[in-house]
Amino acid sequence: MIDEKTILEVLAEQQEEIKSYKQLKWVERKEESLFEFDTSMAQVVIGVRRSGKSTLCHKVLLERGIRYGYVNFDDDRLAEMQVGDLNTVLSCVYQLYGTDIPYLVLDEIQDVDGWYLFVNRLLRTSLNIFITGSNAKLLSGELATHLTGRYNEIHLYPFSFSEYCQYHQIDTQSITTKADAGRKRAFMDYIHDGGFPEMQRLRNKRTYVQSLIEAILRKDIQKRFKIRNIEALRKLAHHLINNACQEVNYDDLSEMLGIADKTAKKYVDYLSQAFLIQPLTRHSFKSSVRIRNQKAYIVDTGLQGHRDNALAAENLGWRLENVAYIELLRRCAHDFLDVYYYKPNPRAKEVDFVVCDQSKVVELIQVAYEIDSQRTYHRETTSLVKASEALSCNRLTLITFSPTRDVEIDGKTVHIVSALEWLLQ
Repeated sequence: MIDEKTILEVLAEQQEEIKSYKQLKWVERKEESLFEFDTSMAQVVIGVRRSGKSTLCHKVLLERGIRYGYVNFDDDRLAEMQVGDLNTVLSCVYQLYGTDIPYLVLDEIQDVDGWYLFVNRLLRTSLNIFITGSNAKLLSGELATHLTGRYNEIHLYPFSFSEYCQYHQIDTQSITTKADAGRKRAFMDYIHDGGFPEMQRLRNKRTYVQSLIEAILRKDIQKRFKIRNIEALRKLAHHLINNACQEVNYDDLSEMLGIADKTAKKYVDYLSQAFLIQPLTRHSFKSSVRIRNQKAYIVDTGLQGHRDNALAAENLGWRLENVAYIELLRRCAHDFLDVYYYKPNPRAKEVDFVVCDQSKVVELIQVAYEIDSQRTYHRETTSLVKASEALSCNRLTLITFSPTRDVEIDGKTVHIVSALEWLLQ
């Protein structure tokens, strides 16, 4: 049990932090439109650690002039908190913010075993609840089990390129040569440094990235899943970061790390649950094929370079592909669409992304940094056309660093779109 004085002290310090938010210049984020106010459902924001979940909650509440209480459970003084302490937390919130607050924000509450019992009780009292969390299964799984139909889930990623430009005040509208050059330079910075909000104002990005990855491994995985071999988990995480956009071979991972194949699969799943790794499954109506041929992307390309002994290949094509996938996840979440990749057989050239509305393929997307050579152009466009015939989809998109234009190939229209234009749509 944690004494009331300690809890009150922690919450008072957190209350002081909120006051500084009012002086910040907010970045408009698309996910703001997904919040539902004056509803009996809990608003749940999930995503990788430090992607801006709590800031997003503060922003939407402060801009609407809504009074609310705030508790951040990711504090070492609250590390031993149990579900029995949560009523004391509520008492401290009322002491600091008043007993008539209509909203309460609970940051990283999934660290407390049995937290859902407390949240369920608060929802029954008509208190509006905002919850944030950085572990998909512990949060979403328990929500689905214990808050059935009583929550609205919002998935947040680090800044998109559009949000990155907004933060750095990059001109995204002007067609002048200077503005165009500014956008291109901003994009190169973005795919190297990434979109984690806090990292934008730091010079020492390496320390930040290393501490972030370590916090994810230690707090979001090792602590929650009782991992003993933390070194194997760490090596696996850095291996997948170095080899983003590639298919995951569990036999190779098992041999490389000296762990069982089953353990390697568990570790990859844990990295996915903590949002560090974003899996992509192969398009197939056979579930065994989808499970067996997963690819692994990283949640933000800024994680690739700013690490000790980072040996990720300086492949701009892979970085662009990774950025495109995370952007697709943002957009498809709004329209309840799914994303896969397409590779009909081991020898065939794959299509990077297949966007589906349930079983119907609605768009095929290929990503290539450059298509200047005839060989590259032919390879990328031909793959789209062949997949178009096989999957009965005529919306074909090729994202690249070339001027936007449409081309006709074998009776099919391929929409070649500038990567900058696509990302800023």
